Amino acid sequence: MPASNIQPEADQFSPLTEKQINARPAIRFWLFSICALIFAMVVVGGATRLTGSGLSITEWKPIVGAIPPLSDADWQDAFSKYKTIPQYHEINKGMSLTEFKSIFWWEWAHRFLGRFIGVAFLLPFLFFLFTKRIEPSMTPKFWLMFLGGGLQGFVGWYMVASGLTERVDVSQYRLAAHLGLAILLYGYIFWVAINLGSEKTTQQRSGNKLFISAVGLTALIYLQIIAGAFVAGLKAGKSHNTWPLMDGRWIPNGLDGMNPFWRNLFENVLTVQFNHRAIAYLLVLAVVLHLVKAIITKNQTAIVGAGLILIALLCQISIGIMTLLKFVPLDLALLHQAAAVILFSISIWHVKSLSLNPR
Repeated sequence: MPASNIQPEADQFSPLTEKQINARPAIRFWLFSICALIFAMVVVGGATRLTGSGLSITEWKPIVGAIPPLSDADWQDAFSKYKTIPQYHEINKGMSLTEFKSIFWWEWAHRFLGRFIGVAFLLPFLFFLFTKRIEPSMTPKFWLMFLGGGLQGFVGWYMVASGLTERVDVSQYRLAAHLGLAILLYGYIFWVAINLGSEKTTQQRSGNKLFISAVGLTALIYLQIIAGAFVAGLKAGKSHNTWPLMDGRWIPNGLDGMNPFWRNLFENVLTVQFNHRAIAYLLVLAVVLHLVKAIITKNQTAIVGAGLILIALLCQISIGIMTLLKFVPLDLALLHQAAAVILFSISIWHVKSLSLNPR
């Protein structure tokens, strides 16, 4: 395609070259691949949390830490360091080296996958950058992604550090920050990928009620994921394992058992689980209203998107209920976490589709 025919696609800095236009499919595939890796990272991170493996590696060695113990002496050294932290003395005292290895490998896999994502992002990025295949307006976005990934690694260690001295597990606040940043990074990369080549159109057509409603749904889904992180951080899913009632009531007693009140939202096991349920019900209501609005306005794009979100949401809630009733088995819990990312992805895609089909 000659450059003269792509002037409408030019960004704010300079007209795009044919090389940049032709590179779009490869760049989009690269970004979707990174999203897939982050998706896997979230699932492995969930397994690390649920198996109590997150504190098995007590040091942060971003480079040399990629090499696991290779000899009996190395394993004994790693095990001896684990024996110095409260989690070992209060929960796992007397565990064997074999048992230690089972939790070590989960945490090592999580960290190794993080390092792999960094390499998988940086090397193609540098190739596209130095061969001038990246559109000028996109370069800052890719640097932001890279810096976000680096920050995520630091936040991950900051989370682990919270459980090495005085606690037997990591801080639920830091866990929520770690997961929240991962989902934000995933969402941003996914958004850039699906908008590659159409950012200008999106900006011009985003001022419509259905679009704004879809953005609100996406934000609420993100809030629900954060609420789920607090449930996981407090192991709140292993209490009050009945549904739809909690302690035999729709609104259980004890939601305000801590002072000041705000602590209940993040530290009271009962309140944290209740909030997670309440946001799920609110989401169903919001999605149904969004779907009704789409039907009234006869916006077929919105009807399809809202319908997909509703189906994914109901599946997610069903998995969550089964996870709760069965006392959080690993397979169901990981499926619940993976389904949350899928729901978030569908919602982002829905926002994108409405930005191009206003009503």
